[in-house]
Amino acid sequence: MDWVEVGKGIPSKAFHKQVASSVLAVLITTAIFATAAYSSNTNFVFNGFNGAGLLLNGGGAIEPNGLLRLTNFTRNEVGHAFYPTNFRFINSSSGEPFSFSTSFVFAIVPQYSDISSQGIAFAITPSTNFASALPSQHLGLFNLTNNGDPRNHIVAVELDTIQNKEFYDINDNHVGIDVNGLRSTASAPASFFSDSQFKNLSLISGEPMRVWVEYDGKSTVFNVTLAPLSVPKPEQPLLSSKINLSSIFLDAMYVGFASSTGTAAGSHYILGWSFSLNGKEEEEISLPLLPSLPPITEDENGNGEAKKATKLLNILLPIAIALLLLPFAAFVIALLIKNKRKYAEVVEDWETEYGPHRFSYRDIYRSTRGFSDDNVLGHGGFGEVYKGLLTKSKLEIAVKRIAHDSRQGMKEFVAEIASIGRLRHRNLVQLLGYCRRRGELILVYDFMPNGSLDRYIFGRPEESLDWTQRFKIIRGIAAGLLYLHEEWEQVVLHRDIKASNVLLDARFEGKLGDFGLAKLYERGTNLHTTKVVGTLGYLAPELSRTGKSTPCSDVFGFGAFLLEVACGKRPIELKTSGIDMILVDWVVEFLKKGEILETRDRKLGGNFSPEEVEMVLRLGLMCSHPVPAERPSMRQVVQYLDGEVVLPELSMEQLYAFDSSSRRYRLVAGDDMSCNSGTVPTLPSSSSSSSSK
Repeated sequence: MDWVEVGKGIPSKAFHKQVASSVLAVLITTAIFATAAYSSNTNFVFNGFNGAGLLLNGGGAIEPNGLLRLTNFTRNEVGHAFYPTNFRFINSSSGEPFSFSTSFVFAIVPQYSDISSQGIAFAITPSTNFASALPSQHLGLFNLTNNGDPRNHIVAVELDTIQNKEFYDINDNHVGIDVNGLRSTASAPASFFSDSQFKNLSLISGEPMRVWVEYDGKSTVFNVTLAPLSVPKPEQPLLSSKINLSSIFLDAMYVGFASSTGTAAGSHYILGWSFSLNGKEEEEISLPLLPSLPPITEDENGNGEAKKATKLLNILLPIAIALLLLPFAAFVIALLIKNKRKYAEVVEDWETEYGPHRFSYRDIYRSTRGFSDDNVLGHGGFGEVYKGLLTKSKLEIAVKRIAHDSRQGMKEFVAEIASIGRLRHRNLVQLLGYCRRRGELILVYDFMPNGSLDRYIFGRPEESLDWTQRFKIIRGIAAGLLYLHEEWEQVVLHRDIKASNVLLDARFEGKLGDFGLAKLYERGTNLHTTKVVGTLGYLAPELSRTGKSTPCSDVFGFGAFLLEVACGKRPIELKTSGIDMILVDWVVEFLKKGEILETRDRKLGGNFSPEEVEMVLRLGLMCSHPVPAERPSMRQVVQYLDGEVVLPELSMEQLYAFDSSSRRYRLVAGDDMSCNSGTVPTLPSSSSSSSSK
């Protein structure tokens, strides 16, 4: 029962034969998922599952149209589909479980219209390892020995189509709430409330239906509601029961689905899924965007003549088609050989571990129209970037081609790409995956329709952004960088923060991109000396001596970014006299004169907040301090930008460190490679400059 992470998954119920196999959590290399690692997202919605990255095993699969198939007309089958990261379900301060809600659209299609094929369960579990779970009545969640064991810590909502007397099932068409076992805490016949009464539903009708599951952590009320897809959410739930889950939930729990078949086969599908934790507003499933169920063929329990005709057709039709296609066989084979050579790519045995993050070269080639010059978006770090449109999902993507040595360090680099692909933050450009072919590596990102920020900072005045837009982008990039440094399970160093690496989506939200230079290292480990990489003007001075990138060197690059966004100038600009102008030195000189606002971008006009502009300029200087220990951490930076903490000032002694003549101070004081985690140094007030504006 091998796990794969692509978007395919499924569960099942009964057959006393243990399904043994190894659990392979793709994209989770080594033991990264310790108890302390949780998903940073507290809600999600999938309208179809292409690109969802679910953890799947058993008979699970994602159909080309995005439909999640849990079983596939196979007897005694089991499968699972889980969201790839776990969530914190317990409030650490109060010990109470968090409230949560989920909604999903499902369909159960039996092989024979009047014979049930077990069911589906939405499950909240401490692990995604169900290698010992049984199919049939055990729903792929339990087995003969652990059913009912309080150590399971499992909560499930079952959609059961078989009556099992051993579990005290009320009938063969019911919905139940299960805690640690298959004997339901509460259950009811499948039905929905309408016109002041409950109306019956058949779970094996083959028609899509929708389920709402809601739990209030304060009142401990657990509600389950069922309805046909065409009916809005009923006012009254099908099940409502008080269940205290504080002793059931562990700190970290996974959410997903389990499904199984027994002696009768069937296909179980999930069309869409939304989830929200801790009171966060649940995103609504968009019904028009849901994938369609496959057409239902004539079942095998028809009457005499129809059954015979169907069998005869099933025999003769393939023969007729084969005879008709025979003259074209040679042509088709030749075409396939030609296409295989055209789309040949480099695939090694170790890459099966990263399968879910690998795109086929054929899909990438077609999405970019053969890497057409008309699709070129620009030149990023290490290679050209193309716009693409994936044919099946209609997803717009950005494709970067990078030349590489096909052997040297590639396994480690692909592992890093897979890890980075699991980063989830609204202010980071999502890395979707990769592809390798001959002498190049291809990276696939979300497409950002408004391009890079430098176009609006250094481009034509009519394309410039106002201060409100710039400040919003600055805060967003700060939040994204804080996530990389402190809020993910590993520390991620970007190492090339600048306006050209900040991309803008359709709403001009800033997203930090180009992780080609990112360097991961485990928290608490020693930093390794690496090749100094980045862009001149954004590189921290200590890198030239130590070659060691740190969160502090990222903060220095962020300081340069703050100054270029506020001033509309690059960190190093060539004057007409042929002498380089160093932006940070230029701003320091105006600060010393009490006129720091004079350094603002003149394209802002008079429509800006003097307090915010001055704060950003001063913060840019603090982040650009030549001594690493004098720079704030990204957490402090976010607090300053959000107004949670008042920005301190720098003293004249600290300003002296910026002077190009003070090399001695920089080299001696710069040996401490850690950012300031406490009070930030002080900078002289320029209230006179503020009041004069």
